[in-house]
Amino acid sequence: MNGRYMHELSVCRNELPGDPLTDVIPRQVFHACYSKVSPSVQVKNPQSVARSESVAEILDLDPKEFERPYFALIFSGESALVGGLCYAQCYGGHQFGRWAGQLGDGRAITLGEVVNSKSERWELQLKGAGKTPYSRFSDGLAVLRSSIREFLCSEAMHSLGIPTTRALCLVTTGEYVRRDMFYDGNPKDEPGAVVCRVAQSFLRFGSFQIHASRGEEDLEIVKTLADYTIKYHFPHIENMSNNDGLSFSTGQENDSVVDLTSNKYAAWAVEVAERTASLIASWQGVGFTHGVMNTDNMSVLGLTIDYGPFGFLDAFDPSFTPNTTDLPGRRYCFSNQPDVGLWNIAQFISTLSFADLINENEADYALERYATKFMDDYQAVMNKKLGLHKYNKELISELLNNMAVDKVDYTNFFRLLSNVKADLTTPDEELLVPLKHVLLDIGQERKEAWTSWVKTYIEELSGSGAPDEDRKALMNSVNPKYILRNYLCQSAIDMAEQGDFEEVRRLLKVIERPYDEQPGMEKYARLPPAWASRPGVRMLSCSS
Repeated sequence: MNGRYMHELSVCRNELPGDPLTDVIPRQVFHACYSKVSPSVQVKNPQSVARSESVAEILDLDPKEFERPYFALIFSGESALVGGLCYAQCYGGHQFGRWAGQLGDGRAITLGEVVNSKSERWELQLKGAGKTPYSRFSDGLAVLRSSIREFLCSEAMHSLGIPTTRALCLVTTGEYVRRDMFYDGNPKDEPGAVVCRVAQSFLRFGSFQIHASRGEEDLEIVKTLADYTIKYHFPHIENMSNNDGLSFSTGQENDSVVDLTSNKYAAWAVEVAERTASLIASWQGVGFTHGVMNTDNMSVLGLTIDYGPFGFLDAFDPSFTPNTTDLPGRRYCFSNQPDVGLWNIAQFISTLSFADLINENEADYALERYATKFMDDYQAVMNKKLGLHKYNKELISELLNNMAVDKVDYTNFFRLLSNVKADLTTPDEELLVPLKHVLLDIGQERKEAWTSWVKTYIEELSGSGAPDEDRKALMNSVNPKYILRNYLCQSAIDMAEQGDFEEVRRLLKVIERPYDEQPGMEKYARLPPAWASRPGVRMLSCSS
């Protein structure tokens, strides 16, 4: 790899406190934001089996580098990357609503930071690279199936236009890793792999929470880390002036005013809240369910991060959770994601308040902005999905209720909805023709309910006066034809575990163009087959 863009993380080393110890013995790491640690994964003839050329372009990486012998050695963790400073991050988090204490990068090791030709900073991180002080009882390794899922979904989400960490490449280690996939006492050996994740930062809510949780002595670290984050990732906030006019009334009884130009931490808190709200609104738009919205899995940059037991909606089910661990309470189910996002933001805001970086009014305003931003963005997303010029709550609520009752496929329905014509003279018996491939096995009563809804929808459309073809093009630009359904992932995994990675590469090409028709690829838009309901496909555990 061209080393001229690789810089040591001197900014991190000089500006943030590091762990003085260099061992990887599982332990509590105090007064430090990171621990220096090198990859220790055992490899045997590592192979680079999949790659993202668009991520390579971001990094100014010549595609020819993927073919060089040393590439797989570096990105499997076997060989060091010249100029890099490897480390694992220290953070804590709330897991399923309860404080879990120190967590940290238990199997992810950052190789270093690339500064590209646009002066953008990008961190390269290997997931599955071996033990760190934060590995607790685990081996720090990753299996092929989870690595394929993370690699593909990172790129799928980017192509859908949703903020996300990226994935440069997938490398097999040639070794096996023992895993109990279902926690049922039946572990088995699985192929090992390493995925290279790429992001401008992997800082999380929990990166700040851990230090606040350790009392007065570490509160200064919260401020130091906040200063670092604002300086390198929110420089526009650092450069604010009183002329920016960012003063707002809280709308409370005392009608106090929050001046964001007078406190950069308050301005930052508001932006983190708004980015998070916007992110989750975009998840709801495409039917994405993260599955593990713990505060240690929430990015301060507003990125989708940590792809574990995720899932896109097939049949619309607001209570859907792809995580078997979440089944008892469904805390992280699809419909709960906006509220969980608010709860998580509240924990982050509480951390800043505890460190005396923001006051009560500023904290309240940040939470208020989350709620407002989410509703604004969600309504905008739904308007685009339906081709509406203004939000119609009653129309959309009735639609989602109908979809839930009849278990209608979320993605395919909205894609086909663009075929409905804004023609008030359409006979009743023809109204459902454009939707016949998604309204399956419904009786007369349900047909009448859907006919009634479509009539109301057409009335709403006809009021805008927009040509059908223009509306169809706009709707198809936000309603994907192709999403990364879990059964598609599993098909690629099954072949890969037999040594054939062609389906991984083919699937990557399809999901890189989710809004295009892609003639000949229609099978990737099909409903899940019967076998997709088996354990480990539609739903997975956190170990997956």
